[in-house]
Amino acid sequence: MNNTATRLITLIFLLQNQPNQKASELAKKLGVSLRTVHRYFDMLEEMGIPLYAERGQYGGFSLVRGYKMPPLVFTLEEAVALVLGTGMVEEMWGELYRESARGALAKLENLLPEEQVREVAWARNSLVATGMNRSDLKVLTPTLEKLRRAIREHRSLEMKYQSNQVPHPTQRRVDPYALVHRWGWWYVVGFCHLRDDVRTFRVDRIAEISLSDATFSIPPEFDLQAHLKNEFQAQPQIKAKLKVDADATWLFKGNQSYWESMEEQADGSLIVIFSAPALEWAASTTLAYGPAVEVLEPPELRRMVAEWLQVTAAKYSK
Repeated sequence: MNNTATRLITLIFLLQNQPNQKASELAKKLGVSLRTVHRYFDMLEEMGIPLYAERGQYGGFSLVRGYKMPPLVFTLEEAVALVLGTGMVEEMWGELYRESARGALAKLENLLPEEQVREVAWARNSLVATGMNRSDLKVLTPTLEKLRRAIREHRSLEMKYQSNQVPHPTQRRVDPYALVHRWGWWYVVGFCHLRDDVRTFRVDRIAEISLSDATFSIPPEFDLQAHLKNEFQAQPQIKAKLKVDADATWLFKGNQSYWESMEEQADGSLIVIFSAPALEWAASTTLAYGPAVEVLEPPELRRMVAEWLQVTAAKYSK
């Protein structure tokens, strides 16, 4: 416990949960001296929190019978967590929850003591999360609003969806179960009637969407967290092995979290390995580094990169 406010709140909880405690016991639980505990008692009484003491061998300090902790009392860290949380809600959801997040923050700040207001002001300027959405959130807002409504009301929806596996959008009827934000993208998880299975759709690939009057129920055995975990593990993975020229290794060392492994060679080059959900994805990643890398494995990725380079070179040779 690193500040007086936190200790005072903890002291109130200790007395509320277990009345008639001796000052020495409270001092030990709070990690302070006996003199400091008595000073805390005086501070609580100045704040209007009623205490009483019973003398004798079995006596101790208690809150006046019937007194309960006010509903909104936070530690310094809890106040910061709530404020940072409202900021993340606004960043992730944009217009859908912007006013609600700001309203909640204004109410919270009006209830906080001065010490916590200062800490919150510092946190808002120093602990910032931004750039969480890869696509334009303003463009996605109408679609997110319809999806949120469909999920809340358990209504089926019709949509045109552009998969990265086929060249043209397909018409889908979906029972939406949940909205998920991961890796910077918004996804909707639901039962796809076209595929007769639970599927995950990236929201920015939804071309058209409308709510129907048909309703649905989420199966009681459906577990969203388990679905997301199993879906990721079940995706086909292409494991690519690249050789990086010695004079370009700094590009890769500066982004080590992207690569599954990185092994430095005697000549100064690097061997890196990464996984991708498709050959096209792996080829795009490889070509992003131009002539600085060479595909070692798998052979089909090596062929695809070579073919793409030949086609590209032909376009520029005209």
